This record gives sequence, C-alpha cells and structure tokens, in this order.
Amino acid sequence: MTAAAVAGAGSWPLASWSQQPRPADRKPLILVVGDSLSAEYGLKRGEGWVPLMQKRIAEQKIDATVVNASISGDTTSGGKARLAGLLAAHKPTLVVLELGANDALRGLPLADTEKNLTDMTRAAQAAGAQVLIVGIQVPPNYGGDYTRRFSALFDNVAKASKAPLVPFPLKGVADAPDAASLFQADRIHPNATAQPTILENVWPALRKLLPK
Repeated sequence: MTAAAVAGAGSWPLASWSQQPRPADRKPLILVVGDSLSAEYGLKRGEGWVPLMQKRIAEQKIDATVVNASISGDTTSGGKARLAGLLAAHKPTLVVLELGANDALRGLPLADTEKNLTDMTRAAQAAGAQVLIVGIQVPPNYGGDYTRRFSALFDNVAKASKAPLVPFPLKGVADAPDAASLFQADRIHPNATAQPTILENVWPALRKLLPK
C-alpha cells in the first residue's frame, strides 16, 4: 500500500518441502506474510491487527506463536520471492497470506497476481503448513470489470488450493458510514481505531485453523 516495491520471483522447489514434518509434529507457528495492512504502517507498535491477534491468542491460552513477516509496499511477486526463506527459517504450521493490494495500485496483470498467490499457497502447503488467504477489494474508481475480476482472483486461488478465504478484511471499515474517521490522513491505510475490526473479520477463519 506504500510506494516501496519488492521485486523478484523464482521457481519453486516444491519437492524439497515434501518431506517436512506435518503440522501435528510441530509447535504451532503462525507466519503472516502481508503488506502495510499487516505491517502496522503509520501505527504505534502493538496497535496493528496482527499484534492484536497475538494478544488474543495469549489471552485465550492458545498454544501458538506468531511471526509477522509483513513488509509495507510488498507485492505478490515480492512475497513469492521471499517465501521460501521464510518457510525454511520458521517452519510455520499456518501461513496467512495478505498480499495483492499493491499489485492493483501498480496496475500489475491480474493473471500474474493470481499465479503468484497460487504458487505461494502451494509452496506453503507443500511445506506442511495450512494457508489462510486474506483477500482485498479495490475502490470502484478502478472500474466495475477490474474490481470484479480482482476480487474474484482471491476466491479462485482459495478454491483451487482448498484454502479458507477472508474475502475482505476491511469490511466495516472501508464501507462504514464514517469510513473517513477510520483511515489515516493518506486515506489509504486504516488507523488504530480500525484495527480491532480488521481482527474480527480475520479471526473466525483463523480460529478454525488453530489448536483447540
């Protein structure tokens, strides 16, 4: 969501991940790979929805660790380029993919965005992790056709990989009657007041993937 770009892509050595331990054999670890929406852009440390999620996990005494590997400005190609290293370093049992908004801001081909997310999902699954896809929607000024196709690509990836999907983490924020009060001065990034709502949008799908 910011101007910083993380370029690069690569092939996926899926076979090298096939022998990784399954989630049941590892201590639960949630790896969040996202952009500024998850990286606390413009917020004080601890105000973002990811640290709020970590706090809730602790409060509910859920046995899981959270690693936030989100980078403001990241695209799906940037996330794809660094995912293999993150999987190797952290060996997550659950990967939350929250990328795509910056692809739209840069006008990148939708087919490339969908392929990048598909490749990331399959790589994480091959590494033994469950995947939760967090979609995003673009404003109507992008045009009706582009808006529909962009929103649909997240659903396509989720269905093809049989991964759960959070369609729109900004529900109740971007479409709220007082939406302007829930965004920072740039009118792009949600402010601290909006973060609990984002968490509430993600939490139901996330909780189903966590230990009971």
